[in-house]
Amino acid sequence: MRVEIKPLTTAEVAEFWKLAYSDPQAEWTKWNGPYFRDELPSRSAFIEKIAAEKFIGHPERQVIWVDGQMAGMVSYNFEDGALQRWLDVGIVIYRSDEWHRGIGRQALTQWLDWLWTQTDLPHIGLTTWSGNARMCRLATRLGLKEEARVRQVRYWQGQYWDSVKYGCLREEWLTRSKV
Repeated sequence: MRVEIKPLTTAEVAEFWKLAYSDPQAEWTKWNGPYFRDELPSRSAFIEKIAAEKFIGHPERQVIWVDGQMAGMVSYNFEDGALQRWLDVGIVIYRSDEWHRGIGRQALTQWLDWLWTQTDLPHIGLTTWSGNARMCRLATRLGLKEEARVRQVRYWQGQYWDSVKYGCLREEWLTRSKV
């Protein structure tokens, strides 16, 4: 299995929308911050506006490819806005039939490797919620450490969940044993 991360090109925009946003009931929407109740963009909104504003030419979002097929996305954002000293990453594998194959581990490892070459920051983090056990396991397997747990602040399906923050220091990442 060959996993790559690459920027989205203009020619791939419609295909990416179909993979990521065409099904508002897709399984991934139940795990990627579902408590925010974000609406998925329409095809026309994504193709005509969002792709250009947030994807094409924007290194903070890249597509995960598996054996030449789109499968998901990695991203980063700055928790502290314009200060740009607190970087947080994210990952989504849109196709649930691709889950449990190690794609997330390979893609997130590549993403973190690349991000360390693009910044001089000492720390990179990942935020998820306690209901997403797969993401918590992925973070731990990659060597990220649980750094914060804000208890019962994410409300989803009639239950409160914890917000969980993981992180890694540069020297920890560079000296980790490869898993």
